[in-house]
Amino acid sequence: MGASEKNNPSGFRNPHNLPSKICLHCSRPFVWRKKWRATWDAVQYCSDACRKNKHESRR
Repeated sequence: MGASEKNNPSGFRNPHNLPSKICLHCSRPFVWRKKWRATWDAVQYCSDACRKNKHESRR
């Protein structure tokens, strides 16, 4: 059981407490995802589509 689960017995994670960033391609905000826990500092794009189209001009 992680520290957040000990503080919150219901197991519900409040999405308002998650860190967020702005996507470099579409300029939209996106929040932390569990799959990014080991690489959050390196994440720059909100989705695979934005990452693949990073060299195209912004909308």
